[in-house]
Amino acid sequence: MRRLSGGASMESWAFTYSGEEFVLRRLPAGLSADDDDLRGVPLEMQADIIELARTAGVTAPEVRGRLSPEDDIGEGFIMTKAEGETLPHKILGNPDFAEAESKLTRQCARELAAIHRIPVQPFADSLEYFSPAELIRLQKDKYDEIGGNIPIYEYTFHWLNRNAPDASDKYLVHGDFRMGNLMIDHQGVSAVLDWELARIGDPVQDLAYLCTPSWRFGQYEKVAGGFDSAESLLQAYAEASGTEVDPDRFRFWLIYSTMWWGVTCLVMGQIWRSHGDRSLERTVIGRRVSEVEIDLALLFEEILPADVCTPLDWAVPEEKAETGETGYGELLTALGEWNARHVQPGLQGHDKFQSRVAGNALGIARRQAEWGPDFRDAASARLAAIGYDHGQLCSGLSNGDIGITTPAVWDHLRLSALERLSIDQPKYAGLTVALSKWSSS
Repeated sequence: MRRLSGGASMESWAFTYSGEEFVLRRLPAGLSADDDDLRGVPLEMQADIIELARTAGVTAPEVRGRLSPEDDIGEGFIMTKAEGETLPHKILGNPDFAEAESKLTRQCARELAAIHRIPVQPFADSLEYFSPAELIRLQKDKYDEIGGNIPIYEYTFHWLNRNAPDASDKYLVHGDFRMGNLMIDHQGVSAVLDWELARIGDPVQDLAYLCTPSWRFGQYEKVAGGFDSAESLLQAYAEASGTEVDPDRFRFWLIYSTMWWGVTCLVMGQIWRSHGDRSLERTVIGRRVSEVEIDLALLFEEILPADVCTPLDWAVPEEKAETGETGYGELLTALGEWNARHVQPGLQGHDKFQSRVAGNALGIARRQAEWGPDFRDAASARLAAIGYDHGQLCSGLSNGDIGITTPAVWDHLRLSALERLSIDQPKYAGLTVALSKWSSS
């Protein structure tokens, strides 16, 4: 058995049996299908959906076996291993995959159109359906239960509630259709994977989810999955499905999907905190909430008045020259260097992936130790100038008493996002884009 990299919600294990390649999809140890933090489709039903999708023309792997209680290795199923690559950074912009990338827009549109044509009747009593308003409420309830307190998230929930579309469209949706969950070979899509979030819903949500900023994997300004424009994807989908996509509906689902990922990051940290799964990856994903702050700010600027979006005089801090006794940041730097030089080279597969995650965690802690106090003081000064404390700002943005069209408020939200993201993930492509758009130089 070989643990495949990634998979924060489900485990994937590759193995060979009788000369044939397979993948075991399994619920992680310490979690159960009833866990409120997962809310995914049970693995048995995932297998059912995959089998039905194949008959509908979706490029999905063949289910070859299902785990039973007497197997004593948890819940899961076995499928034929699809050939190709899933890691987006090995696909997007790679000349070896140039031909495949050029086909992805039409192929993804065709796959999604085929998924949305699958009859929902077989799953009407077993798959969840929530209206847009109900989905917003579910995410807000999770956010509040965890103790979320992020100003731009609060405003986003307010905006979503004011702009939720009607609940008339009810189709089978994949729910997690994105780069990373698509197997890509040199001819394009060779398998649609990871059906754990499948449900009944609005097909436009699937299209917008593929365009979510976090799923562009470094190719930030190629909105559709990091490989094309949103306009090209929507046109290809209209041709494949015979249905035009309403731009306002697409914008709503794009902002909702971006917000959904932010809440999911909070949930990942909460799962670790509650001892459901103490893997290091969950805590690091928990810090990705700041990526979403930048993403939301850039999305809202597309609809804000131009005079609100004034240039900012801000740059990522430079490394400070240390003197005197060894600083905490230096200790963390030394630990990160040791991990990279002496631990990672001797590891393979998932262990090597985990070592990289550890390196990311050490980097976050180091930057927080070095820059966090100055950023906290700057945020306090901005809030004092606005006339609110942090809690008052969050509450006002949530209930609509405070808007984001006041330049001082919008500047604070953007600067807070820049500060937090420069600590949590300075290599995130959205940070580079934001600095380019917002810089006063």
